[in-house]
Amino acid sequence: MKESDFKMAEDNTRTELYPEIEPYAIGTLQVSKIHTLYYEQCGNKEGNPVLFLHGGPGGGTNANDRRFFDPDCYRAVLFHQRGSGESTPSAELQENTTWDSVEDIEKLRIHLGIDKWVVFGGSWGSTLALTYAQAHPTRVKALILRGIFTLRRSEIEWLYEGKGANMIYPDHWEPYVNFIPEVERKSMIDAYYRRLTSEDENVRVEAAKRWSTWEMATSLLIPNDERINKAENDTKWALQFARIECHYFVNGGFFSSTSQLLDNVDKIRHIPASIVQGRYDVVCPMETAWQLHKRWPEAEFVIAPTSGHNSREPDTKAQLVKFCEKYKHL
Repeated sequence: MKESDFKMAEDNTRTELYPEIEPYAIGTLQVSKIHTLYYEQCGNKEGNPVLFLHGGPGGGTNANDRRFFDPDCYRAVLFHQRGSGESTPSAELQENTTWDSVEDIEKLRIHLGIDKWVVFGGSWGSTLALTYAQAHPTRVKALILRGIFTLRRSEIEWLYEGKGANMIYPDHWEPYVNFIPEVERKSMIDAYYRRLTSEDENVRVEAAKRWSTWEMATSLLIPNDERINKAENDTKWALQFARIECHYFVNGGFFSSTSQLLDNVDKIRHIPASIVQGRYDVVCPMETAWQLHKRWPEAEFVIAPTSGHNSREPDTKAQLVKFCEKYKHL
């Protein structure tokens, strides 16, 4: 699809978020001796189940994430992954892997009495959605994906090791890189991991703020002061986001190979899927989404021509709403 083919709206097609909504149910689910997950349900109790997977890992959800889904048609389930948001213990790295999260999704599905669901995920959420679908394809009705990220080393280095994104945002890169002594800069991720797991709380907090602020500065086409301020001032969130994200990156996403998700696309090519990718996404550059598109031609693929990474940039938001409308009666 060419950018000129992209339309912000079509006749009789909704492109705006639904009004603010409160959960009709909130709960917790103990998934291990250590971890307890927070989850919420919104919309129609008897509706089409849809699972929202947040980014990061470690990012948690917010109230606007509920608004992609028609409350008359969807039973929307949102949960905070291990160590994230209101799940406990906060920012915990022990027993926190991709495969733990995949099995947590299954435990939550069974706990809620859901047979199959639509799965919606962006950024790391797209990684987890693809991983879950490949592991449990019979439980997925459809996939709605944004900002494709497969956790290959090249994708991580682009953003965090000075392999590309730093050339676009050099002003925001400097505080991130200058926090690390020059002798350690050959592996920024390892250097940050040492500090994010330091026994010194002040070191952990400062590292978390530097890491999180860098990513928030690059996550929209036009940097957003509100997001940057959250990274700088919300210590709990910054620690969750930075510690868990860096932990996953250091461990290669706990995958058996760096290209595992792309190499196993054939397992899910029969599942209906829709993908939107921001043309100017600096956090998850479009090359990865394009490679997924080439390997999965059956999936609907749309380029949002004026978007960066964020789900609520206008053309990405509009397309995600359209995708949700498409599958609400599935």
